[in-house]
Amino acid sequence: QVQLVESGGGSVQAGGSLRLTCAASRYTYRPYCKAWFRQAPGKEREWVASLYTSGLPTLYLTSVKGRFTIGEDYAKNTLYLQMNSLKPEDSARYFCAAGGRDACTYDYWGQGTQVTVSS
Repeated sequence: QVQLVESGGGSVQAGGSLRLTCAASRYTYRPYCKAWFRQAPGKEREWVASLYTSGLPTLYLTSVKGRFTIGEDYAKNTLYLQMNSLKPEDSARYFCAAGGRDACTYDYWGQGTQVTVSS
């Protein structure tokens, strides 16, 4: 069973930066897509960013475009989310997800890491 474990969350002031990391145990197949989602208290889970092993371009939620960067460290088998210029509205629990063989489905999820941005 593939396990995803997030780390790197914390509390920062507005304008600060955080780098979230998602460590994956050995995949049984190469996932079609990997992504970050977030969920704030009382709100629905929200997609933040995706990358694709098929070569499709990375995609970002409009409100984070230009501030967040999704990427992979292949040597460490980790997914990351570099978050700059953080805003209070970015406060949420952030989850990584991965999966799919021929299409993007999120078969695997981590437990999440908390990000709190104060004004």
